[in-house]
Amino acid sequence: MKRKRSNEACDIDMTPMIDVVFQMIIFFIVTMKMDENINEDIELEDARQSPVYKGEDKRTIVIEVDRRGWLSINNYQLTEAKLKGIIRSRYQKFGTFPIMIRADKRTKHKDVRKVMDICTDVGIWRIDFAAIKEPK
Repeated sequence: MKRKRSNEACDIDMTPMIDVVFQMIIFFIVTMKMDENINEDIELEDARQSPVYKGEDKRTIVIEVDRRGWLSINNYQLTEAKLKGIIRSRYQKFGTFPIMIRADKRTKHKDVRKVMDICTDVGIWRIDFAAIKEPK
């Protein structure tokens, strides 16, 4: 006995599956780690004798200073006034917290000092500096 072959293709509505896939893509993009938002152009200084930073305090703000003296947080360029406003509002909300300054090794000291002065004006005293433990 022969089976009848149906010429009808399986009519499956793909719309719900496509919607789920797009929702998953959006979810993963939104929940990505923000650590990838560092400025790749910044070359850090070598510091072989320094202790290794473990990143234990999640309240730490990383402020980047590139070789031109431009300030940024998460690759978002800031003016000195804007940076001071961000630090001040966070200080008023949470109290003291650590700051990590990630400065290019070609940055002038006066540009790094601007960040340090802003932190001291607000009342932040825990300031660390990023450097490379072992050269590439």
